[in-house]
Amino acid sequence: MVSALYVVLGALLLIKLSYDVVRLRMQYRVAYGDGGFYELQTAIRVHGNAVEYIPIATVLLVIMEMNGAEVWMIHLCGLLLMAGRLVHYYGLRNREVSWRRSGMAATYISLILMVIANIFYLPWDLVFSLH
Repeated sequence: MVSALYVVLGALLLIKLSYDVVRLRMQYRVAYGDGGFYELQTAIRVHGNAVEYIPIATVLLVIMEMNGAEVWMIHLCGLLLMAGRLVHYYGLRNREVSWRRSGMAATYISLILMVIANIFYLPWDLVFSLH
């Protein structure tokens, strides 16, 4: 399955972002919350934002492939998703609003494309069958 590549990349990104939070918690000796440290606040938000989008996006991508979408479509959506998440990460971490917006736009576009592809490739004959 081609989509497995993007599931793995998404998981690796989530692990990296989680590691950033843990490292900063240890550095600043903060067990709960952000301790008022901007760098930790940002790392928590970057990780949280990725957790909000990557799981549903990768589920949509896998289902899209299972329903018979073309391989190039899976790569397009997967690359757009990963690029969007990385650009958003860079923008949020470096206080670059235009990068952050671009990352979110890429993420939303990939999600919309995956939703449309899933509706198109949905096995409608099975959905409306009484079996």
